[in-house]
Amino acid sequence: MQHKVIDTQDVVIRFAGDSGDGMQLTGTLFADASALYGNEISTFPDYPAEIRAPHGTVYGVSGFQVHIGTKGVTTPGDFADALVAMNPAALKANAKWAKPSATIIVDDDAFDEENIKRAGFQTMDPFKELNIEDRTIVVAPITSLTKESLKDSGLGLKDMERCKNMFTLGMVFFMYNRPLEFTDAYLVKKFGKKKPQMVDINKKVIRDGYNYAENIQAIASTYTIAPAKQEKGKYRNINGNQATAWGLIAASEKSGIPLFCGSYPITPATAILEELAIHKNLGVKTVQAEDEIAGICTAIGASYAGNFACTTTSGPGIALKSEAMGLAVIGELPLVIVDVQRSGPSTGVPTKTEQTDLAQVLYGRNGESPICVIAAHSPSNCFDAAFNAGKIALEHMTPVVLLSEGFLGNGSEPWKIPSMKDYPEIKAPVIDSCEGKFQPYKRNPETYARYWAAPGKAGLEHRVGGLEKNTAGVNSADPENHEKMVKERAEKVARIANYIPDQTVMGPEKADVLLVGWGGTYGHLLSAYTQLSEAGENVAFTHFDYINPLPKNTADIFKNYKKILVCELNSGQFADYLRAKLPQFTYLQCNKVQGQPFIVKEIVDAYNNIK
Repeated sequence: MQHKVIDTQDVVIRFAGDSGDGMQLTGTLFADASALYGNEISTFPDYPAEIRAPHGTVYGVSGFQVHIGTKGVTTPGDFADALVAMNPAALKANAKWAKPSATIIVDDDAFDEENIKRAGFQTMDPFKELNIEDRTIVVAPITSLTKESLKDSGLGLKDMERCKNMFTLGMVFFMYNRPLEFTDAYLVKKFGKKKPQMVDINKKVIRDGYNYAENIQAIASTYTIAPAKQEKGKYRNINGNQATAWGLIAASEKSGIPLFCGSYPITPATAILEELAIHKNLGVKTVQAEDEIAGICTAIGASYAGNFACTTTSGPGIALKSEAMGLAVIGELPLVIVDVQRSGPSTGVPTKTEQTDLAQVLYGRNGESPICVIAAHSPSNCFDAAFNAGKIALEHMTPVVLLSEGFLGNGSEPWKIPSMKDYPEIKAPVIDSCEGKFQPYKRNPETYARYWAAPGKAGLEHRVGGLEKNTAGVNSADPENHEKMVKERAEKVARIANYIPDQTVMGPEKADVLLVGWGGTYGHLLSAYTQLSEAGENVAFTHFDYINPLPKNTADIFKNYKKILVCELNSGQFADYLRAKLPQFTYLQCNKVQGQPFIVKEIVDAYNNIK
């Protein structure tokens, strides 16, 4: 049948179903095809918090949202233009995210009486109960059509049913005029050697879904989204955890010091360890330790032995690593501690994103234990953030916490693959000899960093450790020496401010309101700022990648704005930190603690409430 083709700047699609319905893969394949086609993209995988929630329940729903566009894509989108709901529970959990103009695709085979009741509906008409009858609803027997498509494939009934996500992908490919060749290439790469028959099976079911959508009246319009105008270069789609791993590897390359990672698996940081473990050919060494404490302690040992060391974790792991973090502080050893934050406290909601570990990484150790803290602000920025964390750790002989978030670690966007020649050399203060007896806590007069000597090297024998030392590395309980060393370690961290960029502002140098954010809220705040600016509001925006120490010009920026609105996914931890560091200013707050990222409207509403 003839469909109306509509050109549009951007669309948001949300895929939702049971954990076994393959919605993460479906969304990823759609996102990858769009990125390779040339669109800007931003993704938001939304995993269920329970490992094995009962089938067909709202608790077991897995979602994947992708925003594709020609330009200006900075978030996964607030509300969806298309919602795929593979069962009633997925519809119930996600209907609120569908725009009034949205197209909703459901698998009619899953909307039987048992599944409707299991999802918690009170009637047998979930569309009316959710008040979404006015949407364009495509009720398709997706499971039945998938089995019909594959009846001659030789697959068993259950295996055929598992392919229904590919049938659905074909339908959505048709709706948004996505090319099929990129997904074909993925299938060949995944199955070509070990299971070549699966290549043709998946190709067929995708095309049958595509053809079905082309021939039904329920889909009256299709959409085209032109490729973005991008800088020349080679691009790939990358998620934050992979980018973090590669950034650490890049820092190792530019320093000439081999990378070691000692970690324990934890959601949502595990993929960093897994990615690093792949790259033994680049000299990367990894240890999957028996627990979080062992993970960081192996990393500290590797650092002492002369490696560029890192450890990866999330909030509960930081709590366990805190004593060893203090050891790295007092030992003054280079170490990157990656914290991919999730909802807490305790186990909390482990698959959901938040920014609730800031106070913990700033203050959560015994004694005077200052530590450098920086934050990534987008999935692709995780590469630069990890590289910079490594550079600071190695050049300043200090542990550095790199804050990421589940939203960044699992989310993805296009990334222009950089050339390593464009990145600075990393010059760690490694020494091979010295005049007289080596003093391990003698400092560089500019950075206050101590010098790094490989243990056991003739003429450089020394001790470091958890007991307080004097400059010569001798254990010392002398009160004046202890205070001197405390002040020197604090001064070393403070002087890092001389080696980080000045803070920048988008918008006017003076305005009524300054929007302030840090970490993964960047895209949402940028979208809110753009929306407000285009509406003529007198507003500016600044986003912090460097938290401790703050950029040196922070106070100079803040004094130019009448009101400072700090937006973060916690109860106000960065706002409280700013109050402590720069108490001469008044800070207003916009906070959200729901395990979900901001939607742009929430930030705009907060601005309108205080302007």
